[in-house]
Amino acid sequence: MKSSKYYIAALSSFSIWGFFSFALKALHNYASLDILFYRVFFCAVLMLVISLLFRQKVLKENYAFFKSLNQKKKREIVVVTLLGGSLLTANWFFFIYAINHISVKAGSLAYLVCPILTTVLAYFILHEKLNRWQWAAVALSAFSCSILSIGHLTDLLYSLIIATSYALYLVSQKKSTGFDKFLLLTFQIVFSSLLLLPFYPVYSANVPTEISFYVLIVVIAIVFTIAPLFLNLYALQGVNSSTMGILLYINPLIGFIIAVFYFKEEITGLQLVAYSLILAAIVIFNKNYIFKSKKELSAL
Repeated sequence: MKSSKYYIAALSSFSIWGFFSFALKALHNYASLDILFYRVFFCAVLMLVISLLFRQKVLKENYAFFKSLNQKKKREIVVVTLLGGSLLTANWFFFIYAINHISVKAGSLAYLVCPILTTVLAYFILHEKLNRWQWAAVALSAFSCSILSIGHLTDLLYSLIIATSYALYLVSQKKSTGFDKFLLLTFQIVFSSLLLLPFYPVYSANVPTEISFYVLIVVIAIVFTIAPLFLNLYALQGVNSSTMGILLYINPLIGFIIAVFYFKEEITGLQLVAYSLILAAIVIFNKNYIFKSKKELSAL
């Protein structure tokens, strides 16, 4: 069952993100940019300390591997890594803004649109193949998202921005092969912090004094940033981008349940139908894996 660990990593990362709204809602009194600043800066410092103090051997091995590549491949790796950092920065800001200033469902809708975009981009950019059942699942997902967007054009706009940034991130990182995933993620987050640093003195509010703020930032940094992103990059080693995109639906399904039953956001019959169709699409897309016999699974 060689591929099972990659599926588990993907499912774990998206399940963790499904509960992200709890941490963000607890910080709704703070500006979205401030949450983003402290989240990224803390992640960057923590990951740099871990890499420099405890992973020196990995650093040396990856540096030696990078030096062994030709100039074209070196440029490609640098571009893909920095592009990943830029896309993550954009994705995080718009997601935080949508959750705290639009609605929890707007954030959920973004990750309903994202799998469709990821699958389509993977097909055209990475030339990943899809069978008829998987294309049917994509069409069913698109139909479900169109239902959810009725009467919520603002939600849809932010959802498209969030979804496009993360879909491009997933597809682009498929090319980052041969390097330690934690190290790549460290470079991306450090680059993200460098992008944000010039804006901090101008756009940040007063330095927060509440201990609860920093506790929540630590939780967001470790539990909702470093851990799931590392699991994502790890999963991409054994799961193609199209499948990752569809598994991403786990995130908004959990977010939708939390929005309705915990935050008491209103739900309509159409929305209930749409989310049910999305759940069906996940099963249809992954039916070859889900319904494999035990003998077939053991051969993976």
